[in-house]
Amino acid sequence: MFKKILIANRGEIAVRIIRACREMGIQTVAVYSEIDKEALHTQLADEAICIGPAQVKSSYLNMESIINATLVTKAEAIHPGFGFLSENSKFAKMCQQCQITFIGPSAEIIDKMGNKAEARKTMLEVGVPIIPGSKEPITKAEEGLDIAKEIGYPVIIKASAGGGGKGMRIVYDDAEFINNFNMAQNETMNAFNDNEMYIEKYLVNPRHIEFQILADEYGNVIHLGERDCSIQRRHQKLIEESPSVVIDEPLRKKMGEAATLAAHAVKYTNAGTIEFLLDKDKNFYFIEMNTRIQVEHPVSEMVTGIDLIKEQINIAYGNELKVKQKDVIISGYAIECRINAEDPENNFRPSPGRIENLHLPGGNGIRVDSALFCGYNIPPTYDSMLAKLIVYGKNRDEAIKKLRSALGEFVVQGVKTNIDFQYSIINHPKFLEGDVDTHFVQEYIYK
Repeated sequence: MFKKILIANRGEIAVRIIRACREMGIQTVAVYSEIDKEALHTQLADEAICIGPAQVKSSYLNMESIINATLVTKAEAIHPGFGFLSENSKFAKMCQQCQITFIGPSAEIIDKMGNKAEARKTMLEVGVPIIPGSKEPITKAEEGLDIAKEIGYPVIIKASAGGGGKGMRIVYDDAEFINNFNMAQNETMNAFNDNEMYIEKYLVNPRHIEFQILADEYGNVIHLGERDCSIQRRHQKLIEESPSVVIDEPLRKKMGEAATLAAHAVKYTNAGTIEFLLDKDKNFYFIEMNTRIQVEHPVSEMVTGIDLIKEQINIAYGNELKVKQKDVIISGYAIECRINAEDPENNFRPSPGRIENLHLPGGNGIRVDSALFCGYNIPPTYDSMLAKLIVYGKNRDEAIKKLRSALGEFVVQGVKTNIDFQYSIINHPKFLEGDVDTHFVQEYIYK
């Protein structure tokens, strides 16, 4: 097994990986920007090394600095977490060239599945259902307009290299297409330095269902069931559940087989997520693959008992998956809430600052993944997510009651948070009924 792993990330996911490594007897190296010198992940790791100033491009996206830190500390592997360099094929290739194990798929697979247009093309070839749309990347608005007319409105414009809701626009007619395409493309260039877009049919009020997969180097692929990620704001997930109230066992089997087929098709290795949209008639369509660990991975861990970070490390080391599909049993119900430093009453403006008082909820079936501590200064430079609150119950009703209690007990003073906003979602009658889709927040909470 690896003796030392460098974590090329920060915040709660860095802390999560450090804890998994500690339980496996693996030493850890934290990297940090100058503004993150006192962050929790730097304090928990066995070693910590500064990789640059606060700006992301000069620190957490600085591939050369991270590779140098790995070589200097003699770490054998890099875990990229999520975000930052986790889906960067150039970085994965640099690791390979420096004989450092990248804990994730190969650069070739990242390129193939990380690019949405290429992924759609691959799924079409192997028979995984996809939403009607463009078959090749598009760089000119006029080309996109022709495709939009062909498949029919509404359509959604997406960045081929996108993520996190960036470079996306929903268009309802010809008149607004060109302008929206150009705005989405400009946003894509600013965020990803890439101008390739693609167009697909926009499904009205679907559910967002994703399947967690694990795949080793020996051709073994399993799925850990589904997560319902339909509660979103501006394409950013807010609440995730596992299992989904609308997925019965036959549909789970069918979607799970499609997810594993997708992974087999590209000879995928490590942890990944196959994302689908599910319409009102229970038809499902592939939308993308995330070639990394997901923010919402804890809900899958809670209902299956499988530690996904440890599995990632074992697979990267070359171990064969010990868990077979027949061994994966989904038991109980888990829900995750993302707690962000933002002001919902002021258009969700980020709210950096010092944590003056902090109380994290606890109890049976309650888990908090976080890098917070009292006195911590939340920098304005990075993502606003402070913590993930995960609850587990024997059924959805029990899980919601635990979540309601835990949110009521969650205290963060010194900055604004979305705790009350999350509380309003989970107490809405439609949410309690399980009657949700990707437009739930804008339809019921913003009224």
